[in-house]
Amino acid sequence: MHAEELSVPGAFLITPEPFRDDRGSFHEALRVDELEKVTGRPFAVRQINFSVSRRNTLRGIHSVSVPPGQAKYVSCVRGALRDIVVDLRLGSPTYGEYASNDLDAESGRCVYVPEGVGHGFLALSDDTCICYVLSSAHVPGTQIDIDPLDPELALPWGFDEPPVMSAKDAGAPTAADAAAAGLLARWQDVR
Repeated sequence: MHAEELSVPGAFLITPEPFRDDRGSFHEALRVDELEKVTGRPFAVRQINFSVSRRNTLRGIHSVSVPPGQAKYVSCVRGALRDIVVDLRLGSPTYGEYASNDLDAESGRCVYVPEGVGHGFLALSDDTCICYVLSSAHVPGTQIDIDPLDPELALPWGFDEPPVMSAKDAGAPTAADAAAAGLLARWQDVR
C-alpha cells in the first residue's frame, strides 16, 4: 500500500496496490500492522459500520469526543464519494483546515481519520456504500456533529443542488459554536 499524509496532520490517503489478472483484481484493503507503522499510533478494530446513500447525500461532519476518542479507516466499497476530513483539534497548527479526496470502489483508496478530526462525505452516485472501520465502539452521547455547510469552514463539497441531509446534520452547530461549548478535542490530548 502507498500512504500519503494529507494536509491535516495524522490523516492519510491510503492507495492499495492491486493485483490484476484475467479474473479481475485483488487488493489488501487494510493491513493494521502497516497502518500502525505509517501513523505511529495503535489501531485496534472495535467496530465496523456501513452506510448506503443515494447520489447527493451529504453525511457529516462527525467526530467523537475525547475520551473515548475514535480513529476511522474509511473506504468506498460501492459507488463513489467525495470524502472530507477537517481538523477540529483545538490548538492544532492546522485547525479548521481540510483535505478532500474522491474515493470509489474501483480504486480501493481509503482515508485514515485520526482522533479529534471531523469526517464527512458526499455521495457522488446512487447506491454508494461506505465502510467505516473504527478504533472504538459506539458510546451513546459522545458523537460530535458539526454543520457540514459551516461558512467559516467553507468545505468544497462541489454539489450543484441542495444536498440530501439528515435533520441532525442540518441542525448541527458550527465549528466555532462547538469549540465555545467545549465539545472539541485539544491537540495535545490526541497527538
